[in-house]
Amino acid sequence: MPRIKKGRIPVKIDMTPMVDVAFLLLTFFMLTTQFRPPEEVEIQLPLSHSEIKLPESNTMTLIISDSSKIYLGFDSAYMMENMFGQQNRNRQAVEVNLETLPDLLIKARISNPKLRTIVKGDANAEYGIVSDIMDILKKTQITRFAMVTNFKTN
Repeated sequence: MPRIKKGRIPVKIDMTPMVDVAFLLLTFFMLTTQFRPPEEVEIQLPLSHSEIKLPESNTMTLIISDSSKIYLGFDSAYMMENMFGQQNRNRQAVEVNLETLPDLLIKARISNPKLRTIVKGDANAEYGIVSDIMDILKKTQITRFAMVTNFKTN
């Protein structure tokens, strides 16, 4: 004699806790995210074939605009405050001139000997100003620095 099979009881999964966790994570990331301050100057980087990665911490960045203005910036808000005062703490870079640049570079290297130097020059910047900056770097005993470019694909 055939037996009568019992019907299956469907399994119900309550999705409410998962939605709560998703919104808690979303709220956490929205509240803790620190956005980068806007760039002080927009530059168009030259193209190259180099694939070397830039350091992410302990960096000092020299930015050369297409109008031959020089900006000096640090990755740390503490360094920006130490070098340029409280009002420039959250800025990306501050405009400097060639005469004060050597003293600022020496002061920065004394404050943090681990600083790595990065030079970002606009593709339309005059070569003379780039050469002057490289001479200043050499005079201040900064012989290793990275020139930032965009990767050129063929």
